[in-house]
Amino acid sequence: MHERERWTLILTKLRERGIVRVSDLALWTGASVATLRRDLAKLEDSGQLRRVHGGAEQAEVSGQNELTATSFGASQTIHATEKQAIAAAAAGLCEDGDSIILNAGSTTWFMAQCLRAKRMQVLTNSFPIAQELIANSANRVVLPGGELYREPGIILSPFDEDAIQHFAASKMFMSAYAITPLGVIESDPLIARAEAKLLSRTERLIVLVDSSKFEARGNIVVCPLTRVSTVITDTGAPQHMVDHLRGVGVEVILTDPKDVKVPAAA
Repeated sequence: MHERERWTLILTKLRERGIVRVSDLALWTGASVATLRRDLAKLEDSGQLRRVHGGAEQAEVSGQNELTATSFGASQTIHATEKQAIAAAAAGLCEDGDSIILNAGSTTWFMAQCLRAKRMQVLTNSFPIAQELIANSANRVVLPGGELYREPGIILSPFDEDAIQHFAASKMFMSAYAITPLGVIESDPLIARAEAKLLSRTERLIVLVDSSKFEARGNIVVCPLTRVSTVITDTGAPQHMVDHLRGVGVEVILTDPKDVKVPAAA
């Protein structure tokens, strides 16, 4: 992970939690403690956080309109092997001629890589996913109008009437901030609203979450589990949540990261 990607992840985690420990940052980024301490020192010098013993706490915020979302580049590097296995399984549910929705997320981006040989209609609010599909596939790509938030690569519209309202999909594949017994969880109200709009255009929701996403976090329920048709996760998912999902009628597909194959170049 590059320095700027680490900085974005550090600041995102601070917005979410208020305080972070160096030991946790080392786990999330794969960087050494010494490297992270230098990162924290630079971010403190620029006024973006305050260092405390063993970590850092959030500095006073300026009130800028930012999304509480990890940068796209940073998300790609976290649990990447698990996400690739999940993405490959999700792509196996697609057929030529389908109309599908992919929300913005790193797991759905990995899924887009697996769709290079398909010919479908794809609605996405992710600029990186659109770029991937346009450059490396024959899929038709539909984008909503709106503002592009650069760090997470999400296109968000403040209007109810946009291209989304005229799209009908057989399936929606959704990355998520977390999934709990309460449902599919997001951390940012703008993202949650955008996903609810996408969800209104399909009957079948397939949630793509690696095993780290079963931790209780975030505070906005996008939809209850009763709205979810299928969850695709990896074999590290907690058994009690797998049992709970199946108990409420959700199909659970478990993938093994050891089976990951790198997609061929277009």
